[in-house]
Amino acid sequence: MIRKAVLPVAGLGTRCLPASKAIPKEMITIVDKPVIQYVVGEAVAAGIKEIVLVTHSSKAAIENHFDKHFELEASLEAKGKSELLEELRNIIPDDVKIISVRQPEPLGLGHAVLCARPVIGDNEPFAVLLPDVLVDGHGLSGNDLGGMIDAFVASGQAQIMVENVPREMVYKYGIVAIDGDAPAAGESAPMARVVEKPKVEDAPSTLAVIGRYLLPGSIFPLLADTAPGAGNEIQLTDAIDTLRAREGVAAYRMRGATYDCGHQLGYLEAILAFAKRHPKYADGFAELLDKYAAKE
Repeated sequence: MIRKAVLPVAGLGTRCLPASKAIPKEMITIVDKPVIQYVVGEAVAAGIKEIVLVTHSSKAAIENHFDKHFELEASLEAKGKSELLEELRNIIPDDVKIISVRQPEPLGLGHAVLCARPVIGDNEPFAVLLPDVLVDGHGLSGNDLGGMIDAFVASGQAQIMVENVPREMVYKYGIVAIDGDAPAAGESAPMARVVEKPKVEDAPSTLAVIGRYLLPGSIFPLLADTAPGAGNEIQLTDAIDTLRAREGVAAYRMRGATYDCGHQLGYLEAILAFAKRHPKYADGFAELLDKYAAKE
């Protein structure tokens, strides 16, 4: 079973400026919780017990969010605010560990994952979750990360989560070429290659990589030997392509929905989706939607 996950959170969040100038982009809230808490919750729901944050000196707020805040808890307890106190104490379960490592300089996603090598080791599989993307499993019997883990355990092959996108949008994504028929939702199929941001007419499919990976520990030596690629950065996709040639890699087609919270419209869509079903605010939010929809 896969018990460890790497969350690369060292980036400067330039897509979210000016909101991310003074606070980490991962701490921008969706309704009443920061984006990073939803992503960690997704990992925990899939059975992950160790979260490795690959972070930067300017991102201390993320570590603080998952740490115990004794003074705040004591204040809430003294004021009898038991509901808030309970919510604060349950940000992560007691049996889940948050571990931080530093990425000293921005050398790419592949380098960020490589920074977690001393914690993960070369003999244990692990997940990688990009915190820009929310993967919403609402209404599913189990989330898509859990489905990927099941596929990994069954096949022994690395898994890359993909979703279908409109063909006219393929130029924005890494697009997967499938070896054979495309997988149905909730299933995986062998990958032939990944084409990064292809022209619409050259795209081998409409299955886009969306920021969730399950990788064997053997990816670390490959990352260590991967030369800088696009943008003079160490690209995770380059190491995955080498892994594919040696051991095989599969594309897992997700069942849920995704929201790109690194883009303003994706962030607003996530707020809409989560607010509409929030246990406290759904009714009031519906009234707000009606109120502003009526204005022209």
